[in-house]
Amino acid sequence: MGRRHKGRQLDGVFLLDKPPGMSSNGVLQHVKRLYGAAKGGHTGALDPLATGMLPLTFGEATKFSQFLLDADKRYQTTAKLGIRTDSSDADGKVIEESEIGEHVNAQLIEQLLVEKFTGEIEQVPSMFSALKYKGQPLYKLARKGEKVEVKSRRVTILEISLLDYRPELGEFDLDVRCTKGTYIRSIVEDLGLMLGCGAHVSVLRRLESGPYKADMMITMDNINALAENRDQEEDQQKNQRIDALLLPSYSPVAHLPKISLDEQQKLALFQGKPTPLKPTDEGLVRIHLSADDKFLGIGEVNALGVMRSKRLLSTAE
Repeated sequence: MGRRHKGRQLDGVFLLDKPPGMSSNGVLQHVKRLYGAAKGGHTGALDPLATGMLPLTFGEATKFSQFLLDADKRYQTTAKLGIRTDSSDADGKVIEESEIGEHVNAQLIEQLLVEKFTGEIEQVPSMFSALKYKGQPLYKLARKGEKVEVKSRRVTILEISLLDYRPELGEFDLDVRCTKGTYIRSIVEDLGLMLGCGAHVSVLRRLESGPYKADMMITMDNINALAENRDQEEDQQKNQRIDALLLPSYSPVAHLPKISLDEQQKLALFQGKPTPLKPTDEGLVRIHLSADDKFLGIGEVNALGVMRSKRLLSTAE
């Protein structure tokens, strides 16, 4: 029997516009307390320096977090030329300062972006990343002064463009669309080395994660204000305003083909029995109940058109 979590049995996805200076777990715990939620998680940590899209999942929605962790992302970043830091961002210790050569210009930056940072590339994650080495996050080892060999990994840069170059300030802005596991500060670090003067990330903002776009985000100030107003309302109404901000638990898998089942098929599904379907494509599907469109979970259809459950909602039993 699983451990019961204290708090409200709340299901859904909250799209937080993470403020700077806070850890991803810190903002998760704050929003979780505001909701009084029993269970919550985040889908892809942002550094304290970074801002923007941080999907928080509550209750049954946490079962589909992996889809968001695996999803493509979009970032905008400002890079400061002439200064390298040990973490490749503004929170790190300065390790080298260099003159910005006269050869550095917008044309050269754009050329390098096309030639070196487009498509599938190899990059070495920073020692200050959240990747784990023997169970320990690299950033914890880095803060202790320990160094380990970090293997390079292949990631895909779907799109990368120079938004602005400000030579008088020695900085430039990039817009990056990429696959999971891409480190923007590694791009900036490597680009700075290629330019011969070094660089680090001074601003980083995530704008998109999978199906979620920038205009869907909710700021911490907004959720805090709604939570304060909630305390002055009747008990039966107090959660309506903030609960209305949650996206449905199926939103991380809304891109999957939808399959509707009747009550008999639903019963068989929750008993672990295979479900024959009308002709449909092979692969993952999103399962709903025909009667009221309730989301039941996801399944996988084989080449014979037979579906088996893969991840079901316990609240839908």
